[in-house]
Amino acid sequence: MDKTGLYGRIAKEIAAVNAGETSMIARYATACCLLNGAFPQFYWTGFYLVDPLKPSELVVGPYQGTLGCLRIPFGKGVCGTVAASGKTVLVEDVHKFPGHIACDSKTMSEIVVPVFDKAGALAAVLDIDSTDLATFDAVDQAGLEAICKTLLL
Repeated sequence: MDKTGLYGRIAKEIAAVNAGETSMIARYATACCLLNGAFPQFYWTGFYLVDPLKPSELVVGPYQGTLGCLRIPFGKGVCGTVAASGKTVLVEDVHKFPGHIACDSKTMSEIVVPVFDKAGALAAVLDIDSTDLATFDAVDQAGLEAICKTLLL
């Protein structure tokens, strides 16, 4: 199965498992589990949530992989850049990204996708890291953005 087809299949699985689930944490955890299991090149797969008590910071949420950063300010690193801009960012080489936050020194490339609530406000970012350079492309972006839209309540 090609990558586009795999994203389509995983999106359907995530939607099926999450059907009727009202907990965002459970919905995010399901997405992490299924994405991480489907793509062996995903080294770290997880969500950083907008902290309601500190709305200019992201706090680590459900994830699979090594220890993640606990908090990331908006505008800092790849996740903070996405939180501030509301736009997906693909990074072929994290060492060339200005201000990259090295939560794990094995990470070489990364994609971060914003997750919005039904009102259009940023709720979280989906962060996926790889130990290989240039792992992510437009197919990953389209597939992950579509999955993130299925997570809305």
